[in-house]
Amino acid sequence: MKLDGQYMTFKLGDEHFAVNVAQVREVLEVSQITKVPTAPEFMRGVVNVRGQAVPVVDLRLRFGMSRRAETLDTRIIVLELDLGGELAVLGGIADSVHEVVEFDPGSINPPPQIAMRWRSEFIHGMARRGDEFVIILDVNAVFSSEHLALIGGASALA
Repeated sequence: MKLDGQYMTFKLGDEHFAVNVAQVREVLEVSQITKVPTAPEFMRGVVNVRGQAVPVVDLRLRFGMSRRAETLDTRIIVLELDLGGELAVLGGIADSVHEVVEFDPGSINPPPQIAMRWRSEFIHGMARRGDEFVIILDVNAVFSSEHLALIGGASALA
């Protein structure tokens, strides 16, 4: 995936993140999430999206942050992932969703190799927006086949 184009921005805690808008199917208010027995801790359950059970992951927990109570701003970002040529649909809970922005290719830098709070394999790059940095995620890496196998096995039990 190339590192330029349009990105949807969201926050987890005080950090700004972005995902390529081409991978965003829709953004939902948090509704009834059905818990799934034996699911990993970061998986909150499944949600009904137009008749389809979509696994929902708490992005804060996936990134090693503490769980936070949902607010009026909490949203589920429904993402389309390409994992080895297979399409997977997954929801990620974000503290808030902001806007779609366009980053000039020259404004995107590779992630630093040291002193990073986030695992560098999860990050496509870092973009500057005003005085802040936006972390551009590689959602395919964040939700590798290994994690989706756990989620898929758990959601089949739902």
